[in-house]
Amino acid sequence: MKRILISAGPTRERLDPVRFLSNRSTGRMGYALAAAATRRGWAVTLVSGPVALEPPPALAEFVAVESAAEMASAIRERAAAADCVIMAAAVADYRPVRVAAQKIRKSPGTLMLELERTEDILGSLGSRKRPGQLLVGFAAETEELRAHAEDKLRRKNLDWIVANDVSRADRGFASENNEVLLLNARGDRIWLPLAPKTELAEQILNHILPEV
Repeated sequence: MKRILISAGPTRERLDPVRFLSNRSTGRMGYALAAAATRRGWAVTLVSGPVALEPPPALAEFVAVESAAEMASAIRERAAAADCVIMAAAVADYRPVRVAAQKIRKSPGTLMLELERTEDILGSLGSRKRPGQLLVGFAAETEELRAHAEDKLRRKNLDWIVANDVSRADRGFASENNEVLLLNARGDRIWLPLAPKTELAEQILNHILPEV
């Protein structure tokens, strides 16, 4: 049985015991991909950030994480064994340098936060991708969708990238629908029009899984 590793949802980077930095990802796209892959008979491991979704049935493994560091660790432990890795999670690019031990109290004036980069999980996967392994990334953009996706595809040594515009309220983050641009390292460009994420997941897998 072929094995697929999928990440989904946001990460949370703590500021103090009650606050965190995060994003609007709901995890729906990653969970839809995981469900679609199980229906095709793949052994699916789903690594998920905090979401309000139930894991799809018949997963080989489900791993709940919170931070980008936890996501990186979980992915790193499992990536080498996967025939295909799909990084659909919206992982934080930055985290606070210092995390307050107690709740940060309101005070006069402004509050300055110092942030540092988190690990580039997708870049790390691309740098050590083994022969025959398929690596798929996601690009959530608000402008110049194709240009940014092509750049990410090349820089991170991906086989495919799924690019979507998250600036509109009726698709992308916090929506049950999406439309995406699929790009691969051979130069193919495939537009998948607006549809429920459950349908898009099937269409995405139709294109990428025959290559594994």
